[in-house]
Amino acid sequence: MTLYKKLAPFYYLTLFYLLVSFVLRLVLYFHPITETSFSFLDTIKIFGLGLVSDVFVFVIASVFFWLYLIFISNSKYLKPTGHIILGIFLALFVYIASGKSILNEYGGALPQIVLIFLGIKIFLFGLLLFLPNYRDKIRFWLFSFVIFLYVLLILQNAISEYFFWNEFGVKYNFIAVNYLVYTNEVIGNIMQSYPVIPLFSALFVIAGTVTYLIVKRTSAYIYNIPSFIEKIKISVLYIVLFAFSLFVIPRLALTENSENTFSDELQSNGLYKFYLAYINSSLDYFKFYKTIPSAQAYGILKAQLVTISGETTLRKIQSDAPESRKNVVLITIESYSAEFMKRYGNKENITPFLDSLADKSLEFTNLYAVGNRTVRGLEAVTLSIPPTAGESVVKRKDNKNKFSTGSIFMKKGYTTKYLYGGDAYFDNMRDFFSGNGYDIVDKSSFTRDEITFSNVWGVCDEDMSNKAIKVMNAEAKLNKPFFNHIMTVSNHRPFTYPNGKIDIPGDAKSRDGGVKYTDYALKRFFTMASKQPWFKNTVFVIVADHCASSAGKTELPLDKYRIPAFIYSPGFVPAQKYNTLMSQIDIMPTLFGLLNFSYESKFYGEDVLKSDYKPRAFIATYQDMGLIKDNVLTILSPKQVVKQFQLKLVPKEGVAPEYQIYYDQTPLSKERTDLENETISYYQTASDMLKHKKYEKN
Repeated sequence: MTLYKKLAPFYYLTLFYLLVSFVLRLVLYFHPITETSFSFLDTIKIFGLGLVSDVFVFVIASVFFWLYLIFISNSKYLKPTGHIILGIFLALFVYIASGKSILNEYGGALPQIVLIFLGIKIFLFGLLLFLPNYRDKIRFWLFSFVIFLYVLLILQNAISEYFFWNEFGVKYNFIAVNYLVYTNEVIGNIMQSYPVIPLFSALFVIAGTVTYLIVKRTSAYIYNIPSFIEKIKISVLYIVLFAFSLFVIPRLALTENSENTFSDELQSNGLYKFYLAYINSSLDYFKFYKTIPSAQAYGILKAQLVTISGETTLRKIQSDAPESRKNVVLITIESYSAEFMKRYGNKENITPFLDSLADKSLEFTNLYAVGNRTVRGLEAVTLSIPPTAGESVVKRKDNKNKFSTGSIFMKKGYTTKYLYGGDAYFDNMRDFFSGNGYDIVDKSSFTRDEITFSNVWGVCDEDMSNKAIKVMNAEAKLNKPFFNHIMTVSNHRPFTYPNGKIDIPGDAKSRDGGVKYTDYALKRFFTMASKQPWFKNTVFVIVADHCASSAGKTELPLDKYRIPAFIYSPGFVPAQKYNTLMSQIDIMPTLFGLLNFSYESKFYGEDVLKSDYKPRAFIATYQDMGLIKDNVLTILSPKQVVKQFQLKLVPKEGVAPEYQIYYDQTPLSKERTDLENETISYYQTASDMLKHKKYEKN
């Protein structure tokens, strides 16, 4: 074969991708939403540098196509090689199907997806192995399918970019990443918003036609398979281009520096923008959400938080009573919905210990998590700010040296630690907590004999409890108060834990089992802690990070954000119920109030036990940001959309009034502008603080 024929599959697919990208840019260039004019230089950059960027991005995107072509071979079907390979595939299939593979530790649909892939691979490999006379025909149709798949994805991406531009006037950003998180809701929205059947019918017809034309010109590759040496040459060329692309693409992105935002967006490559959105986890509030003048926003905020100073939100909290330098243990419980507890209506008795502990504690019965991910809960109790658009601050690059609850304790002379049974590199926790002064105790800190059970998420909660007691005993000998933040892991899919601990087997992989085992492990922790000399001088704060599920009938279903929380300290904090609406970001400021701390912060959270506290709560997804106040839910969404809903309690039989969690959410009949502006004020100022690094310590 000539070099042209060897590279023909890459050549034609690349040519098709560049043609589709050019047409897409041209359409978006003249799109009605692109309300601007372009200079000659802007136009050259849009189509010239945009084309160059597309070439290198497609080199990266074709890595799987390269792997497919390189592994096309006849020699691997010779005896005994072919039978050995088939045996390895079958053994791998049986291993995953057994339910004991590493994939099953992650839970969800991943094992099934891999099983389906392996099943198809085994079937096709078997056909090619045992039907040598039909090998060329089978390989031809496989080759055609791979080409079709690439063509289909290229076209589908172009259509997606068009509709995304049609809706937001930009290439992919964090909203597009968010769409992957909420797949069911997005698919439902697409089905209702667009003519899906005609659109996809046309898409498949076009993809089939293009595939036919490409295969007609490139199928020589599979009839005259390159030799091993020729594949080496192709691979060297591809790897060099791949490495060069990794170097060039970010530098081309730096040329997107026009004063015309549309020019930069059109010049950019959508796939690379998606990648950047994924790793940067940011969404510019001021570009996508409704705003009000900055002075007005901070003015409204000051009316709510009377102690703030100017546009830095610096607050000086002064206590007239002597400070209590008690030890503090904050326990955030993984995926712990209020509805798991008996007091909120659960009849399965899966939280007997925490139900009993709540009766002995200052219990917050009407508290809402800010989000639906662990990193949001960690952000709330550590930084005490509303959940801004995009990803949690925990996962952002600019996440260090913030005003944190840990920094308050450190200024008071406390030792400060974050204890996590898994690998703290997960979800960027190590970077965040160490960057804010915390010492880290995670799975890597455990000795082999300290681990009795672990899964992919880390050691079981009992092992974490044992380790925490050891850590606190060592800290108590330093004659300094300690603040330890513990994050549990066992109540997480796949819900595996040691057998013989509770009446639900650990290998049943049951959500109820995960909840009940966490409850059991916490009982063990408190039993051990109560025997330690430091126990009577310690305050325990128990709060969920988020609910077990966030899906509901509305954008922000209230019952999916209600979480249990209480403060336990016998002889110091009297047992009582606090039934007023509050937010997860209020937990630590309330604790500081109980300790009579005087401190400076930029917290938005408040001491809810103060007489001037104004009840409200924040709940959010990655892009929809809500404020609950006066029985109204106000939601800010991209494209400057604001929605308001009247909240009406739906009583559940047998549940006390303070533990009712279900609400009907009906559109508000008359707009509450005051609540709209207040919602904007909270989220706009918090976004401004983080964007301009005003939240950092001086």
